[in-house]
Amino acid sequence: MNMTSQLAILAMGAPAAPGQPAAPFYMQMIPFVLMIVVFYFILIRPQQKKAKQHQELLKQIKAGDRVLTSSGIIGTVISVKEKSISLRSADTKLEILKSAIAEVTDRGGESTES
Repeated sequence: MNMTSQLAILAMGAPAAPGQPAAPFYMQMIPFVLMIVVFYFILIRPQQKKAKQHQELLKQIKAGDRVLTSSGIIGTVISVKEKSISLRSADTKLEILKSAIAEVTDRGGESTES
């Protein structure tokens, strides 16, 4: 037997020996169900949590906040509209979508004393 045929046999599982019944169908599905559960808790759930936090961040943005966009522009919020934000960066005024805000680096009305 060559190496690939041995790997194929291992991947498929050992065939049932003569006289032994094969495993029930639901027992063969357990590894697939476990993989789906692991994917949910490792990939899907954290992504949903992060998206929810980002939505809350976007709802709390107000004029005077210093923000960082996903493209790397840092600026101060001038006005907030329903779907867009007016942003001043250096001598330039930009209007960007709210979804382009990556993080709020400094809140406008908060004091920075600890």
